[in-house]
Amino acid sequence: MALSKHLTNEILAKCTEYSNDMELFLEELVKIPSVMDKPEKNMPYGKNSAKVLEVFLEKAKEMGFNVRNIDNYAGVIETGTGMPELGILCHLDVVDPGTGWTYPPFELTRKNGVLYGRGTTDDKGPAVSALYGLKAAKELVPLKKNIRLIVGCNEENGSDDLEYYQTKEKLPEKLFTPDGQYPIINIEKGMIRGKFTKKISGKYIKKIHGGDTINAVPSKAYAVLSHECSEKLRIDSNFKTVISENEIKINSSGISAHASTPEGGKNALTSLIQLLGNVPGDESAKIFKNLSEIFPPDETNGKHAGVKCSDEKSGALTLVLSVMEYDGEFLEGIFDVRFPVSFTSAQINEKLNETLEKIGFEYECILASEPHYVDENSEFIQSLLSVYENMTGEKGKCIAIGGGTYVHNTPGGVAFGAEFPGKEYNIHCADEFTVLEEMILNAQMTAGAAIEICS
Repeated sequence: MALSKHLTNEILAKCTEYSNDMELFLEELVKIPSVMDKPEKNMPYGKNSAKVLEVFLEKAKEMGFNVRNIDNYAGVIETGTGMPELGILCHLDVVDPGTGWTYPPFELTRKNGVLYGRGTTDDKGPAVSALYGLKAAKELVPLKKNIRLIVGCNEENGSDDLEYYQTKEKLPEKLFTPDGQYPIINIEKGMIRGKFTKKISGKYIKKIHGGDTINAVPSKAYAVLSHECSEKLRIDSNFKTVISENEIKINSSGISAHASTPEGGKNALTSLIQLLGNVPGDESAKIFKNLSEIFPPDETNGKHAGVKCSDEKSGALTLVLSVMEYDGEFLEGIFDVRFPVSFTSAQINEKLNETLEKIGFEYECILASEPHYVDENSEFIQSLLSVYENMTGEKGKCIAIGGGTYVHNTPGGVAFGAEFPGKEYNIHCADEFTVLEEMILNAQMTAGAAIEICS
């Protein structure tokens, strides 16, 4: 059923009617710190993950949906029976709160229509909007085809919840997740995480530490050198040094950014490695000089690592040297690569291995995920774009990203919301938030999609 202006207005009114209920339910969910924990009997991700799923399914049951619990890995909420025509995929687990919050992370704080708390945008808020959007659709029109809302509990730590789900149930062929951004993400680059290692014996360089997160540009790194080389090494003002009786500590600072968009950051680790390549009188300096030539400061396209490539659909490859440890004897480095849909992980890994072998490093691919692509001309995507245009008045389009969403390894799945273009919601950071008006609009999107595809 195509959405008429009258029906679109009815959806808006109905979802607005639910706004207070949505906010209160989100508050209830945010209070449950559903960070992955040690597994317990029948609770693969710990008590809080099982609890948040129980609460969500109980609410859906009260609203008249058919529900079932897939062994506390995931839950299923359906509008009818039989194989669903449409699937919606959300997750109820969240990342650790970390530090720096202005507001309590596991309480919902309201301020001028903004709702703060861990999971408000990723992904409890969108899950609430999806549930109430389906309720609106059911109340407004007869849904001729079944719709399945799947809520998982381990998206943040590898999505093995979805793997387990698929041993029990089939995924709907038409599937979207509000775990990305509008209008529609139909292309997600492939990802490689690679590790290189080497035994190194140096005279002056004693320790290196850089980066703590594989999928981020490191904003801090440091090296510890013997004091005797402090007068020989020229250190410019970009580095801060702490000199003691026995050693010199060199601190490097940069700007963090997600590994999928590294051009917005400044890599503290690669700058430090370049400096270490110039340590006089140390044989190991040559190794760091070689590494700096492969991972030069401010380069994000993998050119010197031999993997620079791009395509028209998904753009350019990105590479970030993100983590390094050296204890004076053994060096280990880890990098993150996002590569275009026209290439495979095998092609990229072959080049990386060749490049690193030339300078004496052993290379190991520790993670490889192939690109994800759904044809933008499919009937399903065109239906979702039509809903987006009706609800927002904005032109819909498909976009490609370097990151991955919950549908990355699902055939035909796309991301439809819940973030709006040009906005930053502090996902995975302190003071994560959503906006109540956008929760209502997200519910409208779900209701519109349900009616457009299944009535």
